[in-house]
Amino acid sequence: MAPPLRPLFHIEGVSSARGPLRALNRFLDFLSHRRLRPALYPAEPRMARWLLLLRVQDALQEGASHRDIGIALFGADRVAIQWDGPTDALRSRVRRLVRDAQHMASGGYRQLLGRDPD
Repeated sequence: MAPPLRPLFHIEGVSSARGPLRALNRFLDFLSHRRLRPALYPAEPRMARWLLLLRVQDALQEGASHRDIGIALFGADRVAIQWDGPTDALRSRVRRLVRDAQHMASGGYRQLLGRDPD
């Protein structure tokens, strides 16, 4: 027989209790149903942006230019029309994505995990 499970949680106030209680609830639900139920794992609303940032970082690692990144993300036709158009909205969006991807790659991802940079 396996030894008993003894989860240890350090809780200081209501806000710090949410994560451990969510984990415990998910664990108990899994024991009851023998599967991970999607209702207990809601989609992260920022996931689409995070995936976009990963794609941008991958492109930067391969040496892609901002224009190349724009083409990969938004299509060659849109870049051809808007890149040098009357506004720089598309270029600015790519610049922001590049900036944010570089920030994430240099340690900003730790904030997603609830950890402060060292």
